[in-house]
Amino acid sequence: MDTSNPGIHHLRVGDVIVTALNDGAFEAQTAWVAGVPAEACEALLRKTFRAVPPRITVSAFLVTTGGEHMLVDAGCGSAMGPGFGKIRGHLATLGVSPADVTRVMVTHAHIDHVCGLVDDTGGAYFPNAELVIHAAEPAFWLNPANEAAAPEGAKDGFRVARRSLAPYEGRIRTLTDRGLAAPGMSLVHLPGHTPGHSGWTIASGNDALLIWGDVVHLPGIQFPRPEAAMGFDKDIEEGRRSRARIFAEAAERGLRVAGMHLDFPCFGHVVREGGGYGFVHEVWRPMA
Repeated sequence: MDTSNPGIHHLRVGDVIVTALNDGAFEAQTAWVAGVPAEACEALLRKTFRAVPPRITVSAFLVTTGGEHMLVDAGCGSAMGPGFGKIRGHLATLGVSPADVTRVMVTHAHIDHVCGLVDDTGGAYFPNAELVIHAAEPAFWLNPANEAAAPEGAKDGFRVARRSLAPYEGRIRTLTDRGLAAPGMSLVHLPGHTPGHSGWTIASGNDALLIWGDVVHLPGIQFPRPEAAMGFDKDIEEGRRSRARIFAEAAERGLRVAGMHLDFPCFGHVVREGGGYGFVHEVWRPMA
């Protein structure tokens, strides 16, 4: 039994509390990386004392402000097996019921981000929640022509998206870049991993946090080698451009970031390091 970390970590952003919720982790392969040879990837992993083959952490975030509870993504629910779907237990530990969640801000419609939206009967797990998502995501995943044209091995992604979004029909709100889901919560379009892949900026007072979705899957590789893409990115080159842009912006501005696949508890800062970048984890501090 994995009891080494409770999988719950709070961060204050102005008057907002953002809580990282770990949903599980799985073993990956350096063969999934496009643009950097496997041997170089393994050397980078060993340099930072990481496991080879690497592991990918899955997380989502609870955003609490003014007595309202919102999520950025919903994890994978029961879709990836018994070692996943931990977010639901974490919410219960925090005293947040599914009915308490008023909004889910979706980064993109992949299995580990949206399957937690659905209960075991196929209904909405969050009965009172509005979904907010970039307009390009449902436009792509819910288009039968796109599914028909996809390789056989990619068709399940369309079924996942359709099954996960369907229970929320009538309460899905689409946005484009910089659109507001709620006061202080804006969408940042970061296409490439999927057409509508997006991050969400949480701003309060003079403080801010960018939750950037899947800009990074393998931190030990993609920070020092930003050209390292994932072979399952929908548009590898566009994903590289998005990653380069947001790395440079975060480093220049000193912007605090978080990501679904950054090492838990997921919060930190991007810094320039050598010919690439590094990641400085947020130092834990008690919340006043």
